[in-house]
Amino acid sequence: MIDMTEKYVESLNGRTCYWISRPESGGAARCLVFLHGMTADHTLFEKQLEFFYADFTVLAWDAPAHGRSRPYRDPAYANAVGELERILAAENITRAVFIGQSMGGFHTQSFLTRHPETVEGFVGIDTCPYGEGYYSRSDRWWLRQVGWMSRLYPLRILKRSIAKAAAVTGYARENMLRALAPYGKEELCRLMGLGFAGFLEENRDLRITCPVVLIAGERDGIGKARQYNRAWHEHTGFPLYWVKQAGHNANCDNPVEVNRIIAEFIAGL
Repeated sequence: MIDMTEKYVESLNGRTCYWISRPESGGAARCLVFLHGMTADHTLFEKQLEFFYADFTVLAWDAPAHGRSRPYRDPAYANAVGELERILAAENITRAVFIGQSMGGFHTQSFLTRHPETVEGFVGIDTCPYGEGYYSRSDRWWLRQVGWMSRLYPLRILKRSIAKAAAVTGYARENMLRALAPYGKEELCRLMGLGFAGFLEENRDLRITCPVVLIAGERDGIGKARQYNRAWHEHTGFPLYWVKQAGHNANCDNPVEVNRIIAEFIAGL
């Protein structure tokens, strides 16, 4: 992991930690904001941070109620967006490329509903679209069951199941297990339940006007993520890249390919 400055913002809900690095060349370097997925932390993007930090301002957080941003009282998506607003204001960042993996893509889309002028471009990695029409009644019902269903598993098995479902390579699975390590069972299950139920509450039709690229692992086995990405691509025309030898955490499973796609996207902005 590259050497980044750790900082935090605070609100009535708690402390949200983030890490930032600016290139030694200084000047007005383009900013890349990395937003990780549910139950992960900022280290999910260590291969991207290493790749981009020399030429860009890079910023990554531990989302509210994740990693070092714990405890946190209410990690609703609106509250997470509020913390992100505070972070960007503290760093005087008015425009950025948002790179959101899974739940990080939800955070990006929630941010877009409030501050579209701030998002210069959106890279969605194994995430899913906002929009009522993408999700059937049964989809919505199953998403609301995640919290209690996860409580049926012993903690050790639950963590290993999450890591196995999210990643296909040894490195990516170990990365996920390290992020999961601090959680007790009640905290982990509550976090997963709130994450999915909160998405349903936040979900709305959204017209994204900034440039977008979608990236998904060919072996993504989390829910119906692959199906949702196909539908998103077909409905909007956003470019969709399938990454070989990669699961839900595609940027960990195949960082070389994902970094190439992100770099080409940024170069085209």
